[in-house]
Amino acid sequence: MRKVVLITGASSGIGLALCKRLLMEDDELHLCLGCRNMSKAEAVRATLLASHPTAEVTIVQVDVSNLQSVLRASNELKQRFQRLDFVYLNAGIMPNPQLNIRALFSGLFSRKVIHMFSTAEGLLTQDEKITADGLQEVFETNVFGHFILIRELEPLLCHSDSPSQLIWTSSRNAKKSLFSLEDFQHSKGQEPYASSKYATDLLNVALNRNFNQRGLYSSVVCPGVVLTNLTYGILPPFIWTLLMPIIWLMDLDEGTAEKFYQKLLELEKRVKVNIQKRDNQS
Repeated sequence: MRKVVLITGASSGIGLALCKRLLMEDDELHLCLGCRNMSKAEAVRATLLASHPTAEVTIVQVDVSNLQSVLRASNELKQRFQRLDFVYLNAGIMPNPQLNIRALFSGLFSRKVIHMFSTAEGLLTQDEKITADGLQEVFETNVFGHFILIRELEPLLCHSDSPSQLIWTSSRNAKKSLFSLEDFQHSKGQEPYASSKYATDLLNVALNRNFNQRGLYSSVVCPGVVLTNLTYGILPPFIWTLLMPIIWLMDLDEGTAEKFYQKLLELEKRVKVNIQKRDNQS
């Protein structure tokens, strides 16, 4: 029986590289591409099948920044599959990243220069927006949309006789100092990406505490500094070539992880009520 692997954000960057690597290791997989853009997803599917004709590659349309899309995709996946063996929670955004030139030059001549380049703390600021669900865009895309996806797919993931695995794409940019339980959506800060990646690391800890006994295990991976569409949006390629040799991650608190998990459960209840109201009005 083929193992089923779901990858969000599978049409470019880390997600696409992951698809190719998985099929190189085992072309008998059933690979399900979770993508927003169906035309890009179809092109990726065709490319993967051309290289690995014995693989089974399907697509589910999902936008993790839109909870109605997440709920639709979850229902579709539950109709298609009896279980999911691996889910790579990879989709993410860093909107309009801006390099803080002042912080860069002041950091170059301080004792924090290595720390600055290894974590990017203080270097990158982002302007973001509110989603249709009334949430901060980076938080919903990188964290909460995936959290709801996991919650909805519990019937496919929780099998104690044959465990399933969640794998989150984290980042060197994940910083404890930029995350706050009082503002876990990071609506008051200027580094929502770093906050969201630390939030995924916390959520990973909480998921293991709450789901391991039910046969679901969670891990985070940091791909390091990778030149994708996200990083090229920050600096041109030749600058990254100079910085690559310089570029380390991290300090997690289990108590904070569990409190954050409970806050996400509370938020889940509220947003589902709002979605139900919108559906009833339409």
